Amino acid sequence: MTNTKERPEWLDNTVFYEIYPQSFNDTNADGIGDFQGIIEKLDYIKELGCNAIWINPCFLSPFGDAGYDVADYCRVAPRYGTNEDLKSVFEEAHKRDMHVLLDLVPGHTSVEHPWFKESMKADRNEFTDRYVWTNNVWEAPEGMGSLRGISERDGACAINFFSNQPALNYGFYQPDPEKPWQQSFDDEGPQATLAAMEDVMRFWETDVSISSVSEAESERNFSLLPDTQIFIHLLSMGWKKQSEN
Repeated sequence: MTNTKERPEWLDNTVFYEIYPQSFNDTNADGIGDFQGIIEKLDYIKELGCNAIWINPCFLSPFGDAGYDVADYCRVAPRYGTNEDLKSVFEEAHKRDMHVLLDLVPGHTSVEHPWFKESMKADRNEFTDRYVWTNNVWEAPEGMGSLRGISERDGACAINFFSNQPALNYGFYQPDPEKPWQQSFDDEGPQATLAAMEDVMRFWETDVSISSVSEAESERNFSLLPDTQIFIHLLSMGWKKQSEN
């Protein structure tokens, strides 16, 4: 698979300032940083010589792992503000010729994510293959931690890092034929996972007042910015490469 797209030129001279929003700058005296706090410090960040900010996970989360356990990719955590507040961060950054990178966390979700709750059901549905599940509760994914005995589904679900972070299914480079639960990158389940992540990125390139990915998808009137198109292409390349390791 050949990468025919050029990377955005602005990356050549970009200096990122990483922000963990919870501890960055609190503007409403609740002890937690917020989006308004980021806006308030944009001039300071630019004066430091940075022309881009990287915001650590800011999506809805039970915060079992500092926000790296995402429960909804299309809603920001209320502790930081609203979707409109995040939109304002982008607008204010762009006024200063700065770029904004959101930390997507595409490798896993929270156990509270609706995708995972659906995947735990015994009856097959569109989310059955969204995560890495074995076909038997007594069979754990080799070399990975797992969740089992937590649902009506007969199987063990692979986890990344902590037990509240079920691993999303992007497929295996060389599935073991003796383990039918191992799917290839090109199988329907992994491809649906990749498409879902692309939809999340499309969501944040549309009007953030839209309430869900499905609503953005149904409108079919969004147009990706060139940089986002490249990012999605590279994401696809990245998962392909990862599956080959």
